Amino acid sequence: MKNTERLLTFIFVLAISPIFGQDITNNKFGKGISVVAKDSSFSIKFGFRFQTLYQKEKQLNSGEVSENMQIRRSRIKFDGFVYDPSFEYKVELAIANSDINGGAIPQSGRTSNIVLDAYVKWNFYKDWTLWFGQAKLPGNRERVVSSQALQFVDRSNVNSRFNLDRDIGLQLHYAKRKFKFAYAMSMGEGRNITAPNAGGYNYTVRAEYLPFGSFEDKGDYFLSDFKREEKPKLSIGFTYDHNDRATRERGQLGSFIDTELANRQRDLTTWFGDAHFKYKGFSSLIEYAHRTSPENPIVFDGEGEVAQAFYTGEGINVQAGYLFKSNIEIAGRYTVVTPEKITGYNKETQYTLGLSRYFVGHSLKVQTDVSFLQEASQEDQLMYRLQLEVSF
Repeated sequence: MKNTERLLTFIFVLAISPIFGQDITNNKFGKGISVVAKDSSFSIKFGFRFQTLYQKEKQLNSGEVSENMQIRRSRIKFDGFVYDPSFEYKVELAIANSDINGGAIPQSGRTSNIVLDAYVKWNFYKDWTLWFGQAKLPGNRERVVSSQALQFVDRSNVNSRFNLDRDIGLQLHYAKRKFKFAYAMSMGEGRNITAPNAGGYNYTVRAEYLPFGSFEDKGDYFLSDFKREEKPKLSIGFTYDHNDRATRERGQLGSFIDTELANRQRDLTTWFGDAHFKYKGFSSLIEYAHRTSPENPIVFDGEGEVAQAFYTGEGINVQAGYLFKSNIEIAGRYTVVTPEKITGYNKETQYTLGLSRYFVGHSLKVQTDVSFLQEASQEDQLMYRLQLEVSF
């Protein structure tokens, strides 16, 4: 009862506060709320965003229909600097069910997995920056691009099957006008794992070449050409990742492999190649992924039957769109994922048409898409999605 009374009191205070006054801020919508200490010893920027998603799927043979409406993502973000501007930090928390529903496992203490990012960046020398903490690994471009800044309602199947996701460790970054480089050494098991490291470390190297120079306003890491690049801009990226004695099906993601059944732990090696292009409202992205387990991706049970398998194989994603001056964008995407046959996973092909209306860039937008999905041994399927994004 006391907790209920406190909650009602809090809501009442929020409700009547506009009656007595109004706080005016110079901060701009979509840029967060920023505060800097008077002595410039620290700064903090607070941001919040959410995505409301409606999704409907229809099996084309049986006619079976399913639909759902949910808060796909809901995020709280803090970033800024401490001590001096060369020490930056970022903390991002996930509070939507779909963001945290995989956390209640023994390896993470059977708790909600709400911490996405928590790291410090130290710009220790010219164009060199050292990261320490939990962050996205420098993997495929579509994954490193924020889920707020996508061209479609969500990322492709290539990303969902092969991405490196977040991990905790050290990263070294270098960036010049035409070249970017990143190296990461991390624990290899994903975010917020509290159990002792059961395998080895994860090593990631990424290099990018921008032959025509930098994109305007870091446009190589948000999709859609809002800046309407006056000259063609291209970024070509390659990533190599080695997960030594991996313990999860997809490296940092997926179910944990039973190490007793596995008899020995297996390495996972992943390659990515991508190219991102923008020019006068047109944008395109091509990504290729290839993952292998050099020994054997299969884990057998005591009777010689397949019990578990690492997700290995290859995938390609091709997408392109055009943003009209009215800030309406049309886009198309083709995705195919081909797992190794020995793993028992099915080949998946997806064709998607998207339509977006941007009111304030990626900070306030409505996106919708229709996909035709084909999966081996499954019915063909149509999927319709409608999503509203609000970010400040």
